[in-house]
Amino acid sequence: MKMESTCIRALADTKQIERCKTLLNKMSPELSLLAAIVNLTGNETRLKILYLLQLEKRLCVCDMSDIQQMTVPAISQQLRKLKDGGVIESNREGTVIYYFIADKHKKLISEILGYSNTKAKIKDEIK
Repeated sequence: MKMESTCIRALADTKQIERCKTLLNKMSPELSLLAAIVNLTGNETRLKILYLLQLEKRLCVCDMSDIQQMTVPAISQQLRKLKDGGVIESNREGTVIYYFIADKHKKLISEILGYSNTKAKIKDEIK
């Protein structure tokens, strides 16, 4: 890929550039996965769902609907996106389907939500 030279600098650190290119190529799958998950958490309703699932471990769509004061179809649509993205999973108990954060993403979701938890703790301490 040919790039135009619009950057002005005295000397390029070619070792640094090559090292970073190699690292990005190596990390590409992980960064793509992270981008997809961050994209899914970029919606306020989905982020709230993940926050609730982190706190409660599992919830059904009716509970999430009542908690967020939204319709069941609206919550279901967001759950479908999270499930299709592999961020959450579900299991059926009788006629009720419970949703929970997929084990493989619990740590990442916890880190993403950690920012909110930290801000909430700071607000509580200020009061």
